[in-house]
Amino acid sequence: MSEKLIDPIGRYRSGDFAEQRQEWPGLQREMEPVPDCGEASYVGTGRLAGRHALVTGGDSGIGRAAAIAFAREGAKVAINFHPREQPDADDLHALFAREGRDLTLLPGDLTDPDFCAQLVDDARERLGGLDLLVLNAGYQQAQKTIEDISHEQFDRTMKTNLYAMFWIAKRAVGSMPRESAIINTASVNSFNPSGEMLDYAASKGAIEIFTKGLAKQLAQRGIRVNAVAPGPVWTALQISGGQLEGGVRKFGQNTPLGRAGQPAELAGLYVALAEPGNSFTTGSIFGADGGTGVA
Repeated sequence: MSEKLIDPIGRYRSGDFAEQRQEWPGLQREMEPVPDCGEASYVGTGRLAGRHALVTGGDSGIGRAAAIAFAREGAKVAINFHPREQPDADDLHALFAREGRDLTLLPGDLTDPDFCAQLVDDARERLGGLDLLVLNAGYQQAQKTIEDISHEQFDRTMKTNLYAMFWIAKRAVGSMPRESAIINTASVNSFNPSGEMLDYAASKGAIEIFTKGLAKQLAQRGIRVNAVAPGPVWTALQISGGQLEGGVRKFGQNTPLGRAGQPAELAGLYVALAEPGNSFTTGSIFGADGGTGVA
């Protein structure tokens, strides 16, 4: 064997996190510890050479890990992010520059349908094509009861997590070539909803069905559609309202592996679903939840 075996339990910290809170949307550069998105560890082998990828929510967390992996596998990459996340996006841009890679930055608010349409057009133009689409951006605000969920929160949750996925995919599929791939980010909440994440879980359950239905629609066009369903992964979602007060400290410790996941641990799933070798895989949801066995 050319690589050392890695114990999944001991690979990352399993103890308490420092209780911390940031205003939404949060910056991963200010988290303690800073999430590992594979900056120092992901090694590509050219599996996505010549591809053109747009990743929403690509400045930090899981989207950032996918963007890094795609680039190191040879793809041209553009990321979307909320304008308030510009510092994290700038950090990623600097990382790409040090490695001699280009990263296209396309900031904007995904709750605006006109922006979503323009995002697809801009990505296609700047990259010289679009054949990989990672619809990953998410909004999550934990609340104890349904009475605590405001209309504004429910509306933003649905528009960010679900409507934007619809708007972007609708704009993109007409010009995506055969052998393209769409990868959505679902959640363990798609299958086993947390009570304090009612609106978020509802949106993620819809993403599961959206993924399977769209895969059937696009099969004859040669476009595959799959989703990754993360469990508790250490990202800025968690410290900017995604957990109830006091919930960050023990975050992820109730998984069979006894710890939260790190974004870097999911990057390989996104690459696998993007690469052409998995051409018979479409309409599937792949869990990455530390052993809960939900997805």
